[in-house]
Order: sequence, then C-alpha cells, then structure tokens
Amino acid sequence: MMFAVAMTFIDQTIVSIAAPDIVDELGLSSSGMRWVVNAYLLALAAFFALGGRLADLWGPRRVVVAGTLIFVISSVLCGCVPTGDSALTWLVVFRTTQGLGAALLFPAALAVVVAVFPVERRGRALALFFGVTGALTALGPLLGGWLTDWTWRAIFWVNVPVALVALILTALAHISDRRRDEPLDVRGAVLIAVGMGASVLGFQQASAWGWDSAATWVCVLGGLAVLWVFCRLELRTRHPLIDLAVFRDRAFTVDALVLFFAMLAFVPVFFFASVYAQVSLSASPNQAALYLLYFFVGFAVASQWGGRILDRRGARPALKTGCAVGAVGFALWAGKLTDLSMHDQWPYAALAGAGIGFILAPASTDAVNRAIDASYGEVTGITQTVRNYAASVGLAVYGTLLTHSMTDHVVDTLETRGVPSGTAHSVAQDVTQSITGNGDARTPTGDGPLATTMRDAMSAIRMDFAEANQWVFYGMAVALGIGFFCALRHPGGPADGPPPKDGTPPPPPPPT
Repeated sequence: MMFAVAMTFIDQTIVSIAAPDIVDELGLSSSGMRWVVNAYLLALAAFFALGGRLADLWGPRRVVVAGTLIFVISSVLCGCVPTGDSALTWLVVFRTTQGLGAALLFPAALAVVVAVFPVERRGRALALFFGVTGALTALGPLLGGWLTDWTWRAIFWVNVPVALVALILTALAHISDRRRDEPLDVRGAVLIAVGMGASVLGFQQASAWGWDSAATWVCVLGGLAVLWVFCRLELRTRHPLIDLAVFRDRAFTVDALVLFFAMLAFVPVFFFASVYAQVSLSASPNQAALYLLYFFVGFAVASQWGGRILDRRGARPALKTGCAVGAVGFALWAGKLTDLSMHDQWPYAALAGAGIGFILAPASTDAVNRAIDASYGEVTGITQTVRNYAASVGLAVYGTLLTHSMTDHVVDTLETRGVPSGTAHSVAQDVTQSITGNGDARTPTGDGPLATTMRDAMSAIRMDFAEANQWVFYGMAVALGIGFFCALRHPGGPADGPPPKDGTPPPPPPPT
C-alpha cells in the first residue's frame, strides 16, 4: 500500500520544481501553470470522500487497483502533452483525472493498512506508513530536479514503474476485500464534490482574481453553502456518503481540527520553501530539493516517535507536542530566511518538520480508530478531505500574503532607484507573478534603462522575496499555534473504536 500511494504523494510536490521548464516549452502563462498545479489538489479535495466510501462498498482492493490504473494512465497522458494551443487544456484535464485516481487510491490503501493491524499496534504501523509517504512528499522535489535535467515529461512517466510494482505487490498480498451491501449516496457524492470543488477553486484563484472579486466570493461562499446543504441532507439519509455522527466524538473532532491547522503548513511549505530556495538563495532545483530534506529529517524522526506515544499514552500528548514544536520551528525558521544562508537554516527547518511529524500519524490514526461500525474507508475519506481542503486553503491564503508583500517590497526597491511610481507598480506586479507563479528568477535581458535597473536590483529583489516569505512562514507558525489550543480540548486516552450503532461488536479484521 505504501508503494501504491507513493505516486500520489510525489505528485503533490514534484510539478513545482519542473514548472519553469514546462512554462518555457509549452508557452504557458504563470496563471496557466498555477492551474496545472491546482487542478490536482482540486480533484483530491473534491473526490476524497467518494473514494473512502467506495472502498467500503466495493472493497478496498478493487478501489486501490482502479485508482492506481486511473492515476498512471493520466500520468502517461500528462507526459505526452502536445505543444500548441491545446497544451494547457490537455494538462489541466489529465491532472484532474490524476487527482481523481489519487482520491480513490489513498483512502482505500489506508483502510487496508488499518484493517490488518489491531488498535494497540496501529500507532507504530501508521507512523511508518505516514513517515514513508511523508518522505516521498519530500522526495518529489529531489526526484523532480534530477528528472527535469533529462526532460520535464519524465516527472509524469516515472509513475509507470512505480504503479507496476504496486499492482504486482497488491496481487501478491492477497488482500481480503470485505464489502458492504449498501447503496451509494450519489446525491451526497455530487453535492460534496461540487461544494468542495467550488470553495477550493475560489481559494485557489483568490490571488489571481483578487479578494475583492465577485467571482472569488461566489465560489467560496457558494461552495460552503452547498456543503451546508450536503450536511443537512446527510443527517436524513439512511445510507449517507459520510456518517456525520462520528463528529459527536469530541476526540475525532479535535483530531480533524488539528489535522486541518497542521495541513495549512505541511503541503504549502514544500511549494513556498522550494520557490524561496530557487529565487532568494539562487539554488538549482536539485539544491532546492536538498534544502527541503532538512524539513523531512525532522519529520521522519518525529513521526516514529509520535506513533509510539500514541500507542502508549494516546493522541493528546503527541498532538500538543507537535503543535508546540512546529509553531516554534516555523517562527524561528521565518526569522532566518533573510540571512540567505541555506545551511544556517537547517535546525529550524528540521524543528518545523518534527512538529508536523508528531501530529500527522497520531491524529490520523486516532481518528481512524474511532471509526463508526469499522467504516475505515469512510473515516479515512473524511480525514483526507480535511487535509487536502486545508492544503488548498493554505496555498491560497499564503499565496495572497506573498503576492501582496512581494509587490510592495519590489515597488519600494524600484522607486528608490528612480523608477516612476506607475512603472514601478506595473513592473513589480509582473516580477511577482513570474517569481511566485513558477520560481522564475532569471536576470532580465535588454539594453534599455529599465532592464539595466532591473539587473542592478536583482540582489535586492531576492532579499525582497525572502522578506515576503517571512509572512508566509509566520502564518504557518500561527496555524500550528491555533492547532495547539485545539489539541488541549482532546479528551486523551486510547481509542478502542466505538461499537456499531446496533450494539453488536465490530467484525474482526481480515487475516493478513
């Protein structure tokens, strides 16, 4: 199952490294490239709940295989995108189907792992699962930098051998396919996909459309309204897509809230730190990937430690420790960004990673242990929907912060060099869009006075970008600080999983 989900985690971060090469070859705009990145996360957020429910109804093995096939076929087609006017549409469509495949695959794979381990051993098992898959998120930029030296198309084709190994291992594992004889709540699936998709789209496009745009708020508020209707209808549905009764368990609700605030930092940090390294530190894609490995080292160590804490003492100590350590780590990291030294930052990056490592496996495992009627696929669908929704919100909010702060800094830099205010604002917006959209920090060419001024100002602009990123990293620290106060509300103690609603004991897990 770890092999199966490897592709989905790598793809969350690998594309951002290859973005400048994709833009150059296909002639995409910065906003177009943003769509290529966001389409994947959008589909993940929209379809995770459906994937979790299908794992319960059809059996997790079938859904794992189906999700893997959809994902790898979409990956091949992404790598085969033709040049020309259809390139953007092609990439966005198949990045969306990639996200659909991942949304089917991940909850089913996690449900398999949960079902074959007893409650008292799940902490360590899922710590290993999330530790390895988290490592693969960090591996994405490193692998992307290496593959991009050959061709950026290889970042999609690399999924083929991984998928083949995953399918072979899935067949050899003889996974038991326990299914539920219940109808699929199609109405609920449509509503949550529309609600999640619309609200995430609004957040994603806020930096491009502007927070004062009617389109932004129509998407955000319209999507949230659809989700409200979804919740109201699910409470009256006999076989709902999501059994909202699970939120009556305070521990489950706290787990979901802590995951939400932790994920506001976890996925976005890979994008923002990678672009920061390439722009402010003048790092190559490979060097940027190595920079991110500092974060992963702390994450990997703490995730194993957090799993042991969960098994022995429950989730509450791990969640409190993780949020506190992560908040301090991100705050200290933010303060070092303007030193423009990659090696001086590693202790703080590792500390921030350790904070997330303490949180991810314990919160996810504790939530799954509280599944109603052993509906592991459904509950993993809920937790993964929360995680990906938070990642999309984080990318949107921090992206807006970065854009505004960077534009203001560049305007000041250009005006101090004699550039007229109107021209400075126009150029600053172009520079910000280029840098934040795809990490393009190439020195301007040309002989005109503006081009000459821009060349002279490049070192200052790199510092401007570092200062703008400080707001992003402080924002991540604040998110984890809020998560800490949520963790204080966790009742503590191990989760044995509530009994089914009819009072009978839950069925035993399938044999391994």
